Amino acid sequence: MPSPVWHPYAHLKTQSPAPKVVGGEGPRFTLEGGESLLDATCSWWCMIHGYRHPRLVEAIQRQADELCHVMLGGLTHDPADRLARELVRITPEGLNHVFFSDSGSVGMEVAMKMAVQYHYLRGKPGKHRMLTLMKAYHGDTAGCMAVCDPEEGMHSLFSGFLPQHHFAPAPTASFEASEEEVTADLDALREVLEAHHEEIGALLMEPLLQAAGGLNMTSPHYLRGARALCEEFDVLLVFDEVATGFGRTGRLFAADHADVTPDIMVLSKGLTGGYLGHAATLATDRVHDAFIGDSELHAFMHGPTFMGNPLACRVALESLAVFEEDDYLGRIQRLNGVLCEELRDDAALADHPAVADVRVLGATAVIEVHDSTSLEGAAAFARQRGVWLRPFGRWLYTMPAYITGEDDMRRITGAMKDWFLSA
Repeated sequence: MPSPVWHPYAHLKTQSPAPKVVGGEGPRFTLEGGESLLDATCSWWCMIHGYRHPRLVEAIQRQADELCHVMLGGLTHDPADRLARELVRITPEGLNHVFFSDSGSVGMEVAMKMAVQYHYLRGKPGKHRMLTLMKAYHGDTAGCMAVCDPEEGMHSLFSGFLPQHHFAPAPTASFEASEEEVTADLDALREVLEAHHEEIGALLMEPLLQAAGGLNMTSPHYLRGARALCEEFDVLLVFDEVATGFGRTGRLFAADHADVTPDIMVLSKGLTGGYLGHAATLATDRVHDAFIGDSELHAFMHGPTFMGNPLACRVALESLAVFEEDDYLGRIQRLNGVLCEELRDDAALADHPAVADVRVLGATAVIEVHDSTSLEGAAAFARQRGVWLRPFGRWLYTMPAYITGEDDMRRITGAMKDWFLSA
């Protein structure tokens, strides 16, 4: 009998049976039957410590002996208080308030509601639309779908159901671009703000790395320019660091590359090292203090059942401790060196007729092709070499666990290159 599990992003008529995972250790997971695969995507970019990390497993076990869950409505507990303080400590200065939820999508929903209510409480109820970028992806819930790329994104069939927001062109200047080279991108952003700022409450942005929209990599100068434009037009700046947070771009947060503090920042994925679902939406005093008042409308009416779950908070605390104590930023720098050497600087790969571009940022690398048919069969090819790759659209990418060793990293990049060069 087929499994009743309905898998995500799967075409039900043509999907192949999903391999069953029975365990994992380090950067590898094990399938039923004993096959071991090196995970090049760290399970949708969240298993930054790999599988079965002893300190994270022990943290969950210890917390389970004390308190598995209690609602955060009218109550609190030590893991939530400690995690909030740690997040304030490590994030850009000024993000002093933490609202927990249970997934990156919900964290973004919280950010959008927070922005709309902030302006309402300041006497500007008309600022209730969002501005986001083309090629953006912010999640699959209804509010998040409405701020994903409406043309090339995956949610176009829901367009009649979704509220309408504003979009600016995706920035085209690369991560290495100069301030002058970013001018055209910022001019395009300014044009939208000039036309619609009276109804725009917040600019939503995946800083430096637009992940599921095609792994587009943009300049820190764009973040600085966007910060200035938001100040000019009284628009909140929201950084969606669900994918970019916790080292993925080479710094602890993408915002750190530009020395920019957004008004709101959303974290998830690597927050718990992938061991439990959890998210945090952080806000500055400016945003938080607008909610201090006497009317019923000053209360922020959002409360996920599992927000601040003690198990998730406890493993998140351990994840942060491991990250800092084991010099993960140093590990990421070494992974970046391999990715640059093996992929970005490989002339034969860059010159391959199927390849449109090769990009590397932090512990992320992508080979973009002209036609998605060029990647048909790439996952099966990599699996034969002991590597789990999951290309999407025109992008063959890796976002490995930070504990991946150099030899294993070269095994991943070898599988990616060989798909193009071994024929």
